[in-house]
Amino acid sequence: MTQVQTAPYGSWKSPITADLIVAGTIGLGSIALDGEDIYWIEGRPAEAGRNVIVRWTPDGKIADVTPSPFNVRTRVHEYGGGAVTVKDGTIYFSNFADQRLYQQTDSSTPEALTPEAALRYADAVIDSHQGRIIGVREDHTGGGHEPVNTLISINLKQGKDVQIIASGCDFYSSPRLSPDHSKLAWLSWNHPNMPWDSTQLWVAQFEEDGTLGQAECVAGGVNESVFQPEWSPDGVLHFVSDRTGWWNLYSWHDREIRPLCLMEAEFGLPQWVFGMSTYGFESANRLICTYSQEGISYLASFDRQRKQLEVIETPYTSISSLHVARGQAVFLGGSATEPTAVVRLDLINGAINELRRSSQLEIDDGYLSKPQTIAFPTEEGLTAYGFFYPPQNKDYAAPTGEKPPLIVKSHGGPTASTSSSFNLKIQFWTSRGFAFLDVNYGGSTGYGREYRQRLQDKWGIVDVDDCANGAKYLAQQGEVDSQRLAIAGGSAGGYTTLAALTFRDVFKAGASYYGVSDLEVLAKETHKFESRYLDGLIGPYPERQDLYQARSPIHFTEKLSCPVIFFQGLEDEVVPPNQAKMMVEALKQKGLPVAYVTYEGEQHGFRRAENIKRTLEGELYFYSQVFGFELPDAIEPVAIENLS
Repeated sequence: MTQVQTAPYGSWKSPITADLIVAGTIGLGSIALDGEDIYWIEGRPAEAGRNVIVRWTPDGKIADVTPSPFNVRTRVHEYGGGAVTVKDGTIYFSNFADQRLYQQTDSSTPEALTPEAALRYADAVIDSHQGRIIGVREDHTGGGHEPVNTLISINLKQGKDVQIIASGCDFYSSPRLSPDHSKLAWLSWNHPNMPWDSTQLWVAQFEEDGTLGQAECVAGGVNESVFQPEWSPDGVLHFVSDRTGWWNLYSWHDREIRPLCLMEAEFGLPQWVFGMSTYGFESANRLICTYSQEGISYLASFDRQRKQLEVIETPYTSISSLHVARGQAVFLGGSATEPTAVVRLDLINGAINELRRSSQLEIDDGYLSKPQTIAFPTEEGLTAYGFFYPPQNKDYAAPTGEKPPLIVKSHGGPTASTSSSFNLKIQFWTSRGFAFLDVNYGGSTGYGREYRQRLQDKWGIVDVDDCANGAKYLAQQGEVDSQRLAIAGGSAGGYTTLAALTFRDVFKAGASYYGVSDLEVLAKETHKFESRYLDGLIGPYPERQDLYQARSPIHFTEKLSCPVIFFQGLEDEVVPPNQAKMMVEALKQKGLPVAYVTYEGEQHGFRRAENIKRTLEGELYFYSQVFGFELPDAIEPVAIENLS
C-alpha cells in the first residue's frame, strides 16, 4: 500500500496528466442510424482536431469511414452540428475545409455533390421519392452583407440543381419529412430571438413538382420555444415546447396540439448546434426519450396509447444525441465516474453495449473526485445550483488546517448548462489538490424557462453574482480557502470570468478562454447567429450603448487587482482575438501579472492535442506562480508579465 504523503494543495502529483488526457480522449457526437448500422462522429485531438465518421455494423466491427484529409464539420451558425446524414449505405457530409457537401459509399473516396462557392450546409434529410437532399443552407456570397439562410433541395444526381423551398426568415432548422414524404415540417426564427427564446413550427404539403405549398404555423411564437419536430411512423407530428415553462413533449393531430406528459422537467435543449435529438420512435405507439431534472438526465419510454411514461434504468446521468429504431436506442451516455460513450440499448432485453468510449483510460477511483450537487443562496433571495468536486488523491493529504484553492467554472453559452458527467479535465485539477465548482448560474438550461430567463437583460450581473456567491458559500462552509479563489471560463464563460474579476472583489486569479472583454465589439463584429443575442441579454444596440459600456471589463481595468491568464485561437470568428489583446495590454499597463497564450489555426475552442495540453499545463503553471505552491513535475513555463 502506498504511503500517504503530506503536501500542500496544488502540489500533489497526479497520474491524470495533460499528455494522458489528450492522448487517451476523443470527442463523440452526431449519431446516425441506417438500417442495422450505427454511425457517429469522432473528434480527434491527435489528428489536429479532425472529425471522422465511424461505422459500427451488427457483426461488431468498427471502422473509420472518412479518409484523410476530409474533416466532417459544418460552419453553419459557426457552431455547426448536423454535418452528416446516411441513407441506404450512402453517406452525405459537410467538409470543413471547403464547406461543400460530399457523398460517399462505404469506404470509397468522397465525391463533391455541391459546387465550389461561399455556401454552407447542415441538418439534411434524404427525400428518396424525389431523389434529392433537403437541408439548411447558409449563403455567404453576398460579401459584406449578412449571410442568407434558407431551406433548399439539392438534386442527388446533379448537385448544381438547387431549389430554395423555404425562405424569408433569418434562421431555419430541423427539416423533417413525413413517413410518406408528402409533407415537410421545420423550425424557423427571426432576429432578435434565439431559438430558445422563440421559434415557430411549420408544416407544408409538397406539390407534384416538389415545391412546398402553403405553409401552416403549427406552434411557437412569442415566448414559446419549439424544439425537434419528428413524425411518428403513423404520420403524427410530434415536437417539444416550453409553453408551460418547461420543455415538454406534444403531438399535433387533427389540427389539435396535445400534451403527452406534462412535467417539471426538460425534454428539450438550447439549439446551439444542429441535429440535437432527445427522443425518437421505437414503433407507432412507443416513444423513447430523455429528459433532465436539476442537471441529471433520465431515459424513459412513453406509451402513446396508455399515455404513460416509465423510466428506463441505466447507469448514465448524462444522456444526449438519442436516436431510436425498432428494438434499439442509441445515445451518448456518461456518468460521474465513467466517460461518455456511444451506447446501444436493446429495448427488448435491456442489454447495454458501449460501442465506443471517449476515453479508454482506466483510472483508479482513488484519484477521482465525485461531484456533489449543491444549491446555494444568491441575490434577491434566490437559489442557484452547481456541482462541487472536492480534492481527491489517494496518495496525498494536505497539512493540518490548510484549505484547498478553488476553481469556479463559468460555462459557455451563456444559455447552456453543465452536467455531472465524467470530465477528465476537472479530475486533472482535483487530483492535484484543487477544489472545483461547476456552476449552473441563473440563465442556465435544465431548470425551466423562468430560471433560464433570469439572465434576461442581466448578463454580466446574475451570472457573475451566482459564480461569486457559489465561491463565497463554499468558503463560508469551510470547504475552500477564501484567499485562493480562482474563476475560469470559455467564450461567454470567459466574459463572466472577466466581469467577475473586474466588478466583484471575490476572486484572486482568473483564466479566460477566448472570453469577451468588450461587449460593444462583440455586438458589432460577431457572426449572424449571435448578432442579436445580446438584445435579450443586455439590451438593443446601439440604443443601450450605456449598458454595453457599463458591463464591459475593458473599460474598468482600474478595478482589476488580480492576475489573469488568457488563451486565444487566432482564427476565432465568434470572439475575435482583439478582445483578448485589448485586455492584456490594459493589464500590462496597470502592472498586474498577466499571461497571453495564442494558437495559430485554432477557432472558437481548441481541438489540437498540443494546444489542449499547453492550455491545461499553462493554467496550472500560472496558478502555481500566483498562489505560491511547488509543482511536482516540470512543465513548460508560461511567460507572465509583471510577475514580481
